[in-house]
Amino acid sequence: MNKSDWIEGMARGMAVLESFGTDRQRLNASLTAQRTGLTRAAARRHLLTLSQLGYLESDGQYFWLSPKVLGFAGSYLASARLPRAVQPSLHQLSLITKLSCSVAVLQNDAVIIVARGIWQGPDSSIKSIPSVLAYGLHVGTRLSAHATSTGQVLLANLQSAQLQEWLNAHPISRLTPNTVSGMKELKSKLKRVAKQDYCLASQEYEMAVDALAVPLRNLRGETVAALNLVRSGAGPDAPDLASKWLPLLQKTAQELRSLI
Repeated sequence: MNKSDWIEGMARGMAVLESFGTDRQRLNASLTAQRTGLTRAAARRHLLTLSQLGYLESDGQYFWLSPKVLGFAGSYLASARLPRAVQPSLHQLSLITKLSCSVAVLQNDAVIIVARGIWQGPDSSIKSIPSVLAYGLHVGTRLSAHATSTGQVLLANLQSAQLQEWLNAHPISRLTPNTVSGMKELKSKLKRVAKQDYCLASQEYEMAVDALAVPLRNLRGETVAALNLVRSGAGPDAPDLASKWLPLLQKTAQELRSLI
């Protein structure tokens, strides 16, 4: 776009909204400044403005997202084809595997969950829902792309130039002892993922959490998202996710091609 068309104030305001996440639901001016790169004074002004507009609520010191932001999410979920197309398959997948599953897309340094299937057990009681990740997962959750099965699948399906541009733009960090965080190591794993066309991430984002992902492609062969299964708290004798569920995950992805 032309530089003259860029509205810096709007970009900063959106960055402030995006600084709120599942891991940090309440922010003050100092924390917002750290997350956005703004000065504390600028962060405070943006927080107050967004609060005045109704997108944030506040107790005078901390701010948090208000229900008004759900209008954007609701509009997306109602109009976007991908979440509506995959949701029935996710419900079926979670029923068969008794695991949680999700579909995610790549955005900048993260993957964003756009649809979820959650196994709730035969009695549908809250006690039977598996504990997946310390902060829980929900539609809209952002997760580091380099440390997740969906993120690695999506990165592995980028063109070489696109992947190198992504690696240059986004520093990767170690989230657990198992996180693939070295540039050379990550490139090597992504090459393996591209060759085998699936990714198994074992305790890379959080300890005791394993995930298996495959790409979701449309009829033109374009990778538009990634589909995964997530298992938490499995013992050392638990079967490997790939050996047990990879054929079903690939079959589900194939069946979705004509819908996405």
